[in-house]
Amino acid sequence: MADAMAQRRIDPIALRRAFGTFVTGVTVITTRDCDGNPRGMTANSFTSVSLDPPLLLVCVGKAAASFPAFNETQSFAVNFLHEGQVETSSVFASKAADKFQSVNHDRAHTGAPILTDSLTWFDCTVHNRIEAGDHIILIGQVQAFGTSPSAPLGFCRGRYASVKDPLPAGWMASQDMIIGYLVEAGNRILLRTDGKGSWVLPTARRRKADSQLVLDGGEALTLVPENTFLYSVFDVADSDPGYLVYRAELSRESAEAALPDGHAFFSLDALPYERIATHELRAMLRRYARERQDKRFGIYIDTGDGGRVAMIDGQSQSWTQAASE
Repeated sequence: MADAMAQRRIDPIALRRAFGTFVTGVTVITTRDCDGNPRGMTANSFTSVSLDPPLLLVCVGKAAASFPAFNETQSFAVNFLHEGQVETSSVFASKAADKFQSVNHDRAHTGAPILTDSLTWFDCTVHNRIEAGDHIILIGQVQAFGTSPSAPLGFCRGRYASVKDPLPAGWMASQDMIIGYLVEAGNRILLRTDGKGSWVLPTARRRKADSQLVLDGGEALTLVPENTFLYSVFDVADSDPGYLVYRAELSRESAEAALPDGHAFFSLDALPYERIATHELRAMLRRYARERQDKRFGIYIDTGDGGRVAMIDGQSQSWTQAASE
């Protein structure tokens, strides 16, 4: 009997390779240890579990250096990585002493570190913790989340995989969206007061504007049409509307004209982060200011001529030209 059992023993290396043929995304799971220090590791064992209540799960290996923190925590975050975050994945898969030094992170609901540049993040309290062989299964109840239109970072057969992922039409139609605009003039961003002592983005009645942006208050701003592009899509909570954010550039005439009541310009290096109304807007503005300074983002825009690629300086070129370079 013992010989028969030995013959049927699963080869763990072959099993790992078989598991690895399943294409997954790449996540960084994060928490804080008992001293409040941020801890994190890469993981691709993620599964959505339930919408009501909102549950997800991740698996944490008992041999991981961060295992004690995850085994004791009452909250954690799951951060999906986008295609430009291979380096971030490598850092969190390493034994680096300070993995968070090279990434931007913030707090949302529970205090677990949120990677603000990630594709999607979920901030969770621990709903259940289950022993499962050489791993524990953490089931988290989602308390807050956010997402963006970037393409995901894939993983298959032990290697990173490219995923072609255009934003599907009607993808955000499941709930109403606030249409916000990052309106730039020179190195200044236009914000409006919310009437409660905080600042928010100007909002519009319709999606992607061309040469005219009609704000919710009825005021019209003239834009440079070829420099408008989708910048960020994120949800706040199931009970609240999410944001669909476009970046736009004011025409010279509008930049020199009087601003609508309740609106003001702020330079990129003097944005009033402490008075931004929500965490999501604050994190998004920080990301935009950094990317604008570093000149490191480029976003695809779908247009009738086959699409355009918006570059960091706000200029754009035809999709055909970009594809040939």
